[in-house]
Amino acid sequence: MPLGAHMSISGGLHRALVRGKEIGCETIQLFTKSARQWAAKELHPQEAELFQQTCRETGICPVIAHEAYLANLAAPQTDLFRRSLEAFYQELLRAEILGIPYLVVHPGFHLGAGEEAGLARVVEAIHRVNERGGGLRTGIVLEVTSGQGSSIGYAFEHLAYILERTREPGRVGVCLDTAHLFAAGYDFRTEEGYARMMERFDSLVGLSALKVIHLNDSKKELGTRVDRHEHIGRGTIGLSGLAHFLRDPRLDPLPMILETPKDEEGADERNLAGLRKLRSEEVAVDS
Repeated sequence: MPLGAHMSISGGLHRALVRGKEIGCETIQLFTKSARQWAAKELHPQEAELFQQTCRETGICPVIAHEAYLANLAAPQTDLFRRSLEAFYQELLRAEILGIPYLVVHPGFHLGAGEEAGLARVVEAIHRVNERGGGLRTGIVLEVTSGQGSSIGYAFEHLAYILERTREPGRVGVCLDTAHLFAAGYDFRTEEGYARMMERFDSLVGLSALKVIHLNDSKKELGTRVDRHEHIGRGTIGLSGLAHFLRDPRLDPLPMILETPKDEEGADERNLAGLRKLRSEEVAVDS
């Protein structure tokens, strides 16, 4: 299973790959544009060519894109929904041009309309984008959320609802984020807890839908519904909980990506080193 981290695109998209290679990433995640702006500069062919050339030179594979923060595919308001839909489509196009296989997206916030209405909006958004996109190869990957505020996607039932109703289910997958799962109330710190959680995920969603893992410790306690990531081994999940993902042979081909804080020099390197020790079973963990 390739390990990596979310990397900055400052100085150009290809710089994320260079930065990732410098710290030993085998895979990376990036934004294809500013994460806090609606608009994006048009991608020029030379920029896409440089990105793909750097992919080949660094050997980093796969590269995963993450949607910017402003879009809300569950928005009940027509104007915000339309704007979010356009931004979502444009980011899929950008990922397609760059040759990125998956775009990770948060399902969104229902903003008081109710969870079922929010879920129906997400299904509608995916249908519209797929209908408009035609032969787009970049897949849509829905990320499990912490359940903070009016966010949807914090329960496996939510993800199952969306996948069951999309007209092109083969184009839609799932990303599990360890910090979000823990905040949402899934306790996988023991072998038994992890086994129960994954059995439930498989029965409701299906392991075949799983495309990406975000490996993050959590600053907050179990079930708090608060999304706060922590460095590996310093949070309330701890090494044992994260080790279950790294040592599960069913997840072996999946990219596993850090979204831990970058508040200390060398933080990504230390967190990656910790994951590699867990992956190789150099670190004993309690069951």
